[in-house]
Amino acid sequence: MAKHLDLAEQEQLDELKHFWKQYGNLITWALIAVLGAFAAWNGYHYWQRSQAAQAAVMYDEIERAVQSGDTARIERSLADMKERFGSTTYAQQAGLLAARAYYDKGNVEASCATLTWVAEKAADEGYQAVARLRLAGILLEKKSYAEALQQLSSAFPKDFVALAADRRGDIMMAQGKKEEAKAEYEKAYKGLDERAEYRRLVEVKLNALGIDPAAGAAKTTAANTGVKP
Repeated sequence: MAKHLDLAEQEQLDELKHFWKQYGNLITWALIAVLGAFAAWNGYHYWQRSQAAQAAVMYDEIERAVQSGDTARIERSLADMKERFGSTTYAQQAGLLAARAYYDKGNVEASCATLTWVAEKAADEGYQAVARLRLAGILLEKKSYAEALQQLSSAFPKDFVALAADRRGDIMMAQGKKEEAKAEYEKAYKGLDERAEYRRLVEVKLNALGIDPAAGAAKTTAANTGVKP
């Protein structure tokens, strides 16, 4: 009986050797690939955390520079951050902060350049939208209307669509295109939440153009419900 079991075990061992000889390398490389991917995943996330931590420190430096009003220090710190951590959220936030500081100091060109960098390089579409809206506002002040409209020509995230329409309305008004401005302001008014304070500002703009959007909305509601306003 023992001899029979020894023979059976020997057969199993021979089969295992044959299997390993045929598929051993494939299994080994598959394991290496899986373990390598796992190690890379861990390494990547560690790198991300490290990058974010270092970027946060640099953001604090830029924030202190802005508070002190030291433009040269802002420029140096932002350039360093762009080079080392340009893909991080902190860099995008720092860009918006620096752009505002440049504008407040009267350095409009530096402000526009920084906003352009955020609009083109930011991974987050929200930061891109904010940068483009601010840049369009500065270009409007410079009477660079075509460039301002160009900043607003691309698609915006849902939460920014109404704000982009309002900004386009401002540009149209500056160009004396009242009908186009009305259309954009109406888009903005309809797109903003009823509880939003900014909606009241758009309403004032429409009132100045002879339109009462609140009354129009009431009539639309009445028509839809069959109730007289």
